[in-house]
Amino acid sequence: MDYGNMLSDSFSYAKDAVWGKWVQWILLAISTIIFPLIMGYMVRIYSGVKPAPEVGNWVGMFIDGLKLFVIGIIYGIPLFVIMAIFFVPAAMMSDPLAALGTMGIGLLLVLVVGIIISLISTIGMIRFAQKDSIGQAFAFGAILEHIGKIGWGSYIIAIIVLMVAGFVFGFIVGILGMIPVLGWVIAFLLYPVWAIFAARYMTLIYESAQAPA
Repeated sequence: MDYGNMLSDSFSYAKDAVWGKWVQWILLAISTIIFPLIMGYMVRIYSGVKPAPEVGNWVGMFIDGLKLFVIGIIYGIPLFVIMAIFFVPAAMMSDPLAALGTMGIGLLLVLVVGIIISLISTIGMIRFAQKDSIGQAFAFGAILEHIGKIGWGSYIIAIIVLMVAGFVFGFIVGILGMIPVLGWVIAFLLYPVWAIFAARYMTLIYESAQAPA
């Protein structure tokens, strides 16, 4: 997997989506506030459209975004269950050490299960976009088969590369945010660029191996 080429492609994709298209850029920035809209736009990117799609059909974007949000909530259910099992009893314990121990175990499980879920759900969400079916987001056999074709090692490294890119982006936004007024405006405009970049990058990971039927 050529991570450098994927980063370059994703950057160019994001740039082409907004650079010189000032109205679209502003609309996408506003969409980050009405979050189902930006999520709906991400669904379009996940579907494999190239070059970056034009904004439009706002109702369709909103509905697709809500579908993606619901998929995320469903994938998050195991985390909610773990937190309920460990955190609620811990809050009622009279022994502080026992409470801390219980919460520590809960946090560890949330972290481990959260990582596993994120690896599976990301492919599931893109599968939903490409197959245009919510059910396909939970086709675990096909999802695991697809990740196997990509290669678990390559997949995890690709995610780490994206996380590093996200850290760099966050650092830059943090620095710019320190500029009075203008910094916040610049940061606000950069958020949709990152969303487009990340969505394209994940789509490239997905498309690096042929998806099972």
